[in-house]
Amino acid sequence: MEKRTLGRTGREVSVVGLGTWQLGADWGEVSEADARAVLEASAEAGVTFYDTADVYGDGRSEQVVGRFLADHPDAGFTVATKMGRRAEQVPSSYVEPHFREWLDRSRRNLGVDTIDLVQLHCPPSEVIDDDATYDVLDRLVDEGVIAAYGVSVETCEQALSAIARPHLASVQIILNAFRMKPLDEVLPAAAAAGVGIIARVPLASGLLSGKYDLDTTFASDDHRTYNRDGSAFDVGETFSGVDYATGVAAAQEFSALVADSGLDATPAQAAIAWIWQQPGVSTVIPGARNVDQATANAAAGLVGDLPASFVDGVRDLYDRQVREQVHGRW
Repeated sequence: MEKRTLGRTGREVSVVGLGTWQLGADWGEVSEADARAVLEASAEAGVTFYDTADVYGDGRSEQVVGRFLADHPDAGFTVATKMGRRAEQVPSSYVEPHFREWLDRSRRNLGVDTIDLVQLHCPPSEVIDDDATYDVLDRLVDEGVIAAYGVSVETCEQALSAIARPHLASVQIILNAFRMKPLDEVLPAAAAAGVGIIARVPLASGLLSGKYDLDTTFASDDHRTYNRDGSAFDVGETFSGVDYATGVAAAQEFSALVADSGLDATPAQAAIAWIWQQPGVSTVIPGARNVDQATANAAAGLVGDLPASFVDGVRDLYDRQVREQVHGRW
């Protein structure tokens, strides 16, 4: 699989990584054995970048990743975690004592002395705009607590504010065929600054796999059931903020476009390939709940250059079906 430099981390990572939210919570139950099998299958398929967070299953995801990492000490993996959601989402929570407390916990969970990359986990805009935030993070780098830092954001405005910081390594942002706004300014700004882009929610919570219809149901503990209105957390994390019925119709059209283009790829693989082939993207982090999903997602990193007709068709679909709705909610 192709590798790219992840911004100012200087680390080479696979263009398709693995997001591990689903190995902790909020996607229905995933057993320890299944979680470990997903990680092993991803590694075997060439994945070298793993993204987690301290709140995924209250640390369960970090712990599973940590045990996996310990069994592959010389594999050259890069593990990124996130912090900031263990306290009330107000600027006063994002202070040095909390950072140190959260990072000490994450280091224990991951079994490492130095975390490869820590990302602020969708903090308030005031935190992203505050010089003091980066002063603390720079001290933590100097002390070897973290090797590099980035910010996971909800909006393009937040991303642009973070990218302007001289030592920021990466920005994680929602980017997919139903969420194209970052293409306009964020990706060019990041590329110019040498900041890596980690693209999350690449399949719009599974919609772009083409496997869902209006009768599909999800478990009660799956955010695709309880967060469709954004009542638990930002609605963009669930179906990319697209109304479910609209998303199903658009996803069916996307699947037809993949078939008509003659691509040797599933709709999900085409959706992931479309992202990593965007200039400025460092890695894409689809999630997987089983080995088949993990292997198929990683294979998207082997898809050749997408034809112009397909790329143009994706843009046309976005403009007709979801642009107005997504931009309005975002």
